[in-house]
Amino acid sequence: MLDFMEYVQNAFYETSRWNRNNFYGTLTATSQALLDFPTPLGLRLHISSLPSPHFASSYSLASTGLLSGSLSYLYTSLPLPSVPSATRSLPLPAFTPTSDRQLLPLRPPDPPWWWEVWHAGKRIDNRNALLYGRLYLPRSTLEALYLRRLGPTTQVKINAVSDARLPNGGSVLALLAQDWGKWSAEYLFSTDSALLGVRGLYNFGPDPRDPGNPTRSSAIEDLAAMVPDVNTGSKQMVGAGQPVSRFSAGAEVYYGLLNKSGGMSTGVRFATLPAHTGFPYTMTLTLNPLMGNLSSSYSVSAGELLSLSSRFDFNVYSYESGVLMGMELWKMRGFGGEDESPDKSKQKRLERAKDKIEAGRRSTLLDDEDTRNGGDVAGCLKASVNQRGNLGLLWEGRLKELVYSCGASIDLRRGENIISGVGLELQYSA
Repeated sequence: MLDFMEYVQNAFYETSRWNRNNFYGTLTATSQALLDFPTPLGLRLHISSLPSPHFASSYSLASTGLLSGSLSYLYTSLPLPSVPSATRSLPLPAFTPTSDRQLLPLRPPDPPWWWEVWHAGKRIDNRNALLYGRLYLPRSTLEALYLRRLGPTTQVKINAVSDARLPNGGSVLALLAQDWGKWSAEYLFSTDSALLGVRGLYNFGPDPRDPGNPTRSSAIEDLAAMVPDVNTGSKQMVGAGQPVSRFSAGAEVYYGLLNKSGGMSTGVRFATLPAHTGFPYTMTLTLNPLMGNLSSSYSVSAGELLSLSSRFDFNVYSYESGVLMGMELWKMRGFGGEDESPDKSKQKRLERAKDKIEAGRRSTLLDDEDTRNGGDVAGCLKASVNQRGNLGLLWEGRLKELVYSCGASIDLRRGENIISGVGLELQYSA
């Protein structure tokens, strides 16, 4: 489950029209969301607020045998007036990475003149930035984030950690990302071992920047159709003539100047787009040739409320292998209002689904008008299991004005004490 600060950061990305899914670092985001979800340990409580469109704060308290907590603050120069902050008005899918799984058709970068603001013959526009800081107690560990949009295709991100127990008292990671739609690149530097790295992703198929591309809409249509709804996490309307799938390939190379060692990896991804009329699915294959690790994954939306995923890992040097399978199942409340019969509500849902299909849009229960109001989603069950019998269970739901997640880690091979960890996490925001 995402915390409130991650939710606000995602809202900044969406409001500034930055596509996080078009990078090599998110090549396997679909399978990771279904297989690598964390389960809470102990008891955690988060209280957050968004008192103004520019400022957010969050306080957390945790008990895992020892009492700990954190204070975090966030400032953004880009106002977020339309982003709901109260948990009672937030849809439950906004706290999960579900909305990021369905890839959208590529769009061209914003024209440079979209970013220009003129007054009295002078340009007064500024580049939007986000500042975030978090202090962990009682360890006194400080975490900071600086995020700035330098242009329609460029963004810089700097992460820093200060802790006396770390080498040199902390570390800094700087990342410069560029996204041209057709392809993207990332350049990074870390103070740990003076690490330098570069990552790139290339999308095969039509170039969204090509004026002759028949799938390209006008700038106004792109703005209306391609910007995700950060208030709801819902998907967008997709017009006729859009591509139904996308094949992407990428690689990364990094080298440590101090320890004189490097590494590399490469990967490919095939994913269906919203215009695909069948079940949405995503396939990935990644390879680390130096370490000999080979990983393949397959994720599919088997129904309107059910998603399945599997991953197979193999090492060509040691012949070690691993299998991980996971699922995600959404539970819905009764449809319609209090005075509306179930038959009438079901008929209205079928009519809306028919209208979406006729418009060339795949309909799901998580992308519906009632769901956007946050009233239909009752909860989400996640489960994963590997070949060693390690089972992870997680339930995310809502209790009045609280959003909660409870989970357990289970070792099926143990004869006794098969439950290795249990946790409950509560979130409240106003």
